[in-house]
Amino acid sequence: MAAKRHRDAAFLAKYRPDAYPRPSVAVDVVVLTVKDGQLRVLLVQRGEPPFKGSWALPGGFLRVGPSAKDQGEDLDAAAARELEEETALTRAQVYLDQLGAFGVAGRDPRMRVISVAYYALVRPDLLPLVSAGGDAAHVRWSAVDGLRELAFDHDEIVRAAVARVRAELERSDIAQNLVPETFTIPELRAVHEAVTGRKLDSGNFRRKFNRLLEDGVIERAPGKRATASKPAAVYRFRPPSPA
Repeated sequence: MAAKRHRDAAFLAKYRPDAYPRPSVAVDVVVLTVKDGQLRVLLVQRGEPPFKGSWALPGGFLRVGPSAKDQGEDLDAAAARELEEETALTRAQVYLDQLGAFGVAGRDPRMRVISVAYYALVRPDLLPLVSAGGDAAHVRWSAVDGLRELAFDHDEIVRAAVARVRAELERSDIAQNLVPETFTIPELRAVHEAVTGRKLDSGNFRRKFNRLLEDGVIERAPGKRATASKPAAVYRFRPPSPA
């Protein structure tokens, strides 16, 4: 083991990273919410070239340290930082997960850039907290249907994120990140309809909802919600049991 460490130390002492071409690494975040019955993505208007004035995803370059001992920030930390800098939302407030890497040559006119994309899900009650920051001039929530002509390859990244969320909706409790903390059955159904892009039969959805109740995924919450006809029962996702 000592001999191996000695060999590694000798190799690293002579290693020249600048002898090899190196792409830059960026992180981009697809921030999704349900607003006015539609699945929407948060876009920032770029305040600097390239694509100045165009709409894009929140994101930026990974911060890299100056040496092998200081290699900079982790990818997850970079995604959380960019999210907060450009939207004022923190990782503690939203669901944030890695989507995948996008690295087609020519995707960035400045140089070879590989982007590691993330997606974030925002409850509707957090929308008033969103504000532009960093190098973003403005922010807006755009419907994902028909979205096109974003900067870089961000159209492709958004499509990939929407496909991921639609798949997760069918096999997990990810919908809890797109509804208020307490919700009615129609409110949860509206989230499923917005994400899937199709109208759902109310009877079939109620049966699915009842299975979630029986399985302990959802539980009754205190109080009722005032509606146009009569007060409606409210529910909430049950927090995970302590490990």
